[in-house]
Amino acid sequence: MSNPVCVEVTRGNLVESRHRGSIVAIDGDGKVVFSAGDIDRGVFPRSACKAMQALPLVESGAADTYGFGNKELALACASHNGEDEHVALAASMLARAGRDVGTLECGAHWSSDQKTLIHQARTIDKPTALHNNCSGKHAGFVCACCHQDIDPKGYVGYDHPLQQQIRDTMQSLTGAVLAHDNCGTDGCSIPTYAVPLKGLAHGFARMATGVGLEPLRAKASRRLFEACMAEPFYVAGTDRACTKLMQVAPGRIFAKTGAEGVFCAAIPEQGIAIAIKCDDGTGRAAEITVAATLARFFEKDGAVHAGLTAMANKSFRNWNGIHVGDIRPASVLTA
Repeated sequence: MSNPVCVEVTRGNLVESRHRGSIVAIDGDGKVVFSAGDIDRGVFPRSACKAMQALPLVESGAADTYGFGNKELALACASHNGEDEHVALAASMLARAGRDVGTLECGAHWSSDQKTLIHQARTIDKPTALHNNCSGKHAGFVCACCHQDIDPKGYVGYDHPLQQQIRDTMQSLTGAVLAHDNCGTDGCSIPTYAVPLKGLAHGFARMATGVGLEPLRAKASRRLFEACMAEPFYVAGTDRACTKLMQVAPGRIFAKTGAEGVFCAAIPEQGIAIAIKCDDGTGRAAEITVAATLARFFEKDGAVHAGLTAMANKSFRNWNGIHVGDIRPASVLTA
């Protein structure tokens, strides 16, 4: 099945580039309310599923034991810029469990955000694992282990008890079988599993609605979503798409990006979740696609629809400030 063109990039009056992909919006009962392309193909959700991976942190009681509020829970679901606030909070989370940066197994990297990178280069000699965009998630992993008296050493491994908990959680939510056959290794070294796009969206819809979930998981899911929506800066950071999408409609939209053109979102008040995958793996296409898809579910004359539509339509200017083209959703998203 050939996926449709979701995003077009123009230069002058011509389309210069096209991005193909698949999209699905689904409710808690599993009903597809909008789709385009192959939604049954397995995709690696990468960082888009961090809220699912954070459920053991809350369900185990670790989050309460260590006094985590919205900021900490948002960071546990984050792919952050490595801004000073992100780094300090990740360190604080570890300290509450009696651990430090040496326990993290995510690796270190400079920020992918240019302004943050320049700031880092001016203020530190080299980044640590706390600067890794996944440090909040990994701090949450360490805390979940410590609270349950599980040795955190090797917590990124497929057979570690925490990864088994995460695998069981994601299987329950998505309905997909997760095993070695559909497992890869993520950038931060934990296992990542290819699941059908439809199952990924359904998992988030169940988190958003609580449909089919036991009370503990429904409560934990709601708590994580509410934390992310309350503290969008800690989910991503300055000028990031996740943060901006949630700021368009405070408390009404949950959004989380993943690598290689994946994006997930939910509108809890409507009981709908969205998952998208751009075939060529580009983030710019994923951001346009998810913004345009979200806009479909808000009143066309309302402020939220206008804000999302603005995010889905961007102009390009060259280094002299001359308008040279645009990036926009294709007809499959606007019809």
